[in-house]
Amino acid sequence: MKTEYPDVLVIGLGAMGSATVYQLAKLGVKVVGIDQYTPPHTHGSTHGETRITREAIGEGARFVPLAIRSHQLWREIESQTGQVLLTACGGLILARAGQGSALHGQSDFLGATIRAAEAFGISHQRLDATEIAARFPQFVLRGDECGYFEPGAGYLKPEECVRAQLSLARQHGADLRFGEAVRSVTHLHGKTIVESDRIRYAPGKTIIAAGPWAPQLLPDLKGTLTVRRQVLYWFKRDAVSAHSYLTKDFPIFIWHWGSGADDVFYGFPQMDDSGAIKVATEQQQFSTTPETVQRDVSVAEIAAMHARHIAGKLRGISAHNTKAQTCLYTDTPGANFIIDTLPNMADAIVISACSGHGFKHAAAVGEAVAQMATSGTKPEVLLPFAFNPPPVLAG
Repeated sequence: MKTEYPDVLVIGLGAMGSATVYQLAKLGVKVVGIDQYTPPHTHGSTHGETRITREAIGEGARFVPLAIRSHQLWREIESQTGQVLLTACGGLILARAGQGSALHGQSDFLGATIRAAEAFGISHQRLDATEIAARFPQFVLRGDECGYFEPGAGYLKPEECVRAQLSLARQHGADLRFGEAVRSVTHLHGKTIVESDRIRYAPGKTIIAAGPWAPQLLPDLKGTLTVRRQVLYWFKRDAVSAHSYLTKDFPIFIWHWGSGADDVFYGFPQMDDSGAIKVATEQQQFSTTPETVQRDVSVAEIAAMHARHIAGKLRGISAHNTKAQTCLYTDTPGANFIIDTLPNMADAIVISACSGHGFKHAAAVGEAVAQMATSGTKPEVLLPFAFNPPPVLAG
């Protein structure tokens, strides 16, 4: 089998991989990026038309610098490509006063978001139930809600973000190879060797941004990473409803309507003329793999989502489902990221998992990982995302 020796090899060209290969190419690095599919695609985590973006990060203050820098980079990429990637329609996080708001490893997600906004000087407003109802009558409130509104929050278009960064990567000289599947990642005589179904690579640095395929490529991480099936739903607005869900009238939202860990869902404004809005929640009970996941969404699942999270909570949103898609989250305990070198592979950097809240940070992660790969030093912004504790690797 032929062997190639790129400066850097990037495995996986979704959210993190596309950002990293672009940033490496921009630095003039001889970089090869490979993906078993043709990105953007619907097999992993980077699809579904929209992803929430916000700068005050309830998952923890360590994420805020990544979010702020990513917003700057998304705007730079927009100016270079002419694409609209980030729509700042505003973002609303709601919870019931005095009750928990559990999400992504946090028991007080709303409170943590407010503290992050105050610590980093991020423009925001705190709203009570009366103010929320006056501004956004689409929500059916109990009357004891409190909220956080961030004007600069909104949504990203994940497929367009991936396309834009891969296009720029090619313009800067990156060699992108689609439809090429990695068969093994091994370490031989102090060097990481990658074999695909086409070729063998012995790169200077290997960056593994394989998302839900990471546990298979790196079996020693199976105890650290858990892949879970999530479902995205689009429900149609009732034609006779007087309530608008257009971007000019409705924000992205995360709504903790009860105190339980499953009493939360999130959603987006209406994106097109279909009249449908996208909503979703997260399940943390069942694990899967990219090969065994149930891709179809059942009628019962759709009905249960509407009954539990939509009916009696969003005015004028019918049970008419226009489509539903599955995606895969790769989670760590506590919903932290892992962005680190492998303990026994100093020339291999892993970017996974992102625990279901990574896309908004992808542009800045790609920039920082490119700096890490070329300088040999981990940027400060990535220090919180080390293996902790490090995995015990075989061999």
